[in-house]
Amino acid sequence: MHWNTLLLLLVYYNAQATVSHGWSRAVLFPAAHRPKRSSSMPLNPVLQTSLEEVELLYEFLLAELDISPDLKVSIKDEELASLRKALDFHTVCNDVIPKRIPDIRRLSASLSNHPGILKKEDFERTVLTLAYTAYRTALSQGYQKDIWAQALISLFQALRHDLMRSSRPGVPP
Repeated sequence: MHWNTLLLLLVYYNAQATVSHGWSRAVLFPAAHRPKRSSSMPLNPVLQTSLEEVELLYEFLLAELDISPDLKVSIKDEELASLRKALDFHTVCNDVIPKRIPDIRRLSASLSNHPGILKKEDFERTVLTLAYTAYRTALSQGYQKDIWAQALISLFQALRHDLMRSSRPGVPP
C-alpha cells in the first residue's frame, strides 16, 4: 500500500509539472492565446519581428493616441493608422493587453513572480501596457491619478527587474 501511495503522488507531481509548464505561456497575457470568436485576431500576435517594425512601433507610440470611453485605443494620425502593422497594433492594444487597474495589478503581481526572463512577446506586451498606463496616468486627475501612477511604477519595476535579470550572463530564459 505504501508504494501505491508513493507512485500515485509521483504521477500527480509529474502531471502538475507538465500542466503548469505547458500553460506557462498563457499566464501573463491569456487573451493572446484565446482570441474572441467575433474577432479576426491572430493567435498570439507579435508586433516586433524586425528592426523596421520596432521603429514603426516607436512611431505608433509617439503618435497621438486616442482612448475612447470603452477603452479602445486608436492612432489619431490617419497615415500611420492606415498601415497594415497598425491593425496588429490595434489588435494587441485592444484585445491583448490589460486596461483596467485590477488586471494591470494582476499582471504586475504575475511579473514579480515570473521565473527567468520574459519571452519577447510578453516583454513587448508589458511595455505596451506600461505605455497605456502612462497615458492613462497623464489623463487622470485626483486620486485616480495616484492609482494609475502606482500601477505605472509597479510595471516599470517589473520591466526593470526583467532587464536586469536578462543582462546577467548565464541567466536561463
